[in-house]
Amino acid sequence: MRGVEAYFAPLGSVQLAEGRQIKNSDLRNVDALLVRSVTNVNQSLLENTAVKFVGTATSGFDHIDRGYLTDHNIGFSHAPGANANSVVEYVFAAISAVEGKLESLLSGGTLGVIGYGNVGRALVRLCNGLGISVKVHDPWLEETSVPSRASLGEILGCEVIAIHPSLTREKPWPSYHLIGKAELESISRDALLINASRGEVVDNTALLNRLRSGEGPLCVLDVWEGEPEISIELLQLAEFGTAHIAGYSMNSKFLATKMLRDAINTHFKLDELKRASQAASQLETQLEVPPNLKSVDLLRWAFSVRYDIRKDDQLLRNTVLDPNTIVADGFDRLRNSYRSRFEMRDSIVHLHPQAVQDQSHLLMSLGCQIGRVGA
Repeated sequence: MRGVEAYFAPLGSVQLAEGRQIKNSDLRNVDALLVRSVTNVNQSLLENTAVKFVGTATSGFDHIDRGYLTDHNIGFSHAPGANANSVVEYVFAAISAVEGKLESLLSGGTLGVIGYGNVGRALVRLCNGLGISVKVHDPWLEETSVPSRASLGEILGCEVIAIHPSLTREKPWPSYHLIGKAELESISRDALLINASRGEVVDNTALLNRLRSGEGPLCVLDVWEGEPEISIELLQLAEFGTAHIAGYSMNSKFLATKMLRDAINTHFKLDELKRASQAASQLETQLEVPPNLKSVDLLRWAFSVRYDIRKDDQLLRNTVLDPNTIVADGFDRLRNSYRSRFEMRDSIVHLHPQAVQDQSHLLMSLGCQIGRVGA
């Protein structure tokens, strides 16, 4: 958890531990437990401890026994939306890296979005700012709350399809294997399918069979069925594959920690905590735009200067194809030792004096602050 010491030191003692190794005896005199997804929080971990609050620096919380927390009056919080912009920038980095797709969207193509939660909403907002047409599918939400609402079939007909629902088997609209054999057959062979939600939303066996046939679609996969034991053949047939790191920006990690800090502050009715300037200062913010970039080239630069998806793709391929590496161990190692990566949003971007107004507009749509070279 990034920034945890800076954010929580004003409260008292901060004890750090490896997430997979936390045990019951470690928590006997601990007031609050903060974890990520690798720590299963349940009765065996918490029974007969002093824990009064549990927080997870993740959007999802299927690793938390919330029923036990409720029954034992233990407070709980998570970090919904903390990594949404990180995932959105991953999606556009992927689009930018696949030849012709960014140009297609900017010249009238449509981006189909499955799931209108935190990530889906952020993705639609960015598309609106860039003038990209979108269609959205989320049957769980009221019709009036989903802009550009479309059926799943309409989404599957889009040039680019971005998958972002929560994983559920709940009827009447389970997302488990939402994209199966029939759905894949309805996608154009030259469409781009991006899954940065949960691996099980796409039937990976059906996708593998479809790709084996040579009938497409183009695929970018950050999530996989059976993680961390992923399909090497599916990775080899994908345009790009990464180790479930789409939401792993430094910005998102600091934000998740801050959200938990605020939740603890409320739960324990504490005074306003000191500003954690140490955490904020660790984020890189300054960038200088190369001169004379046209709109599409400017956006491609913006989405790659902070994050080059090719690097993570190559890391994953090199790791899991190494005959001396166990696939699951290598996949987990890439996640656990992930490098520092920063978002374009909130970056201070310096433009050259001859920059046109369109450059400022596009960069501000990404959430950048605009400066000038030499200012």
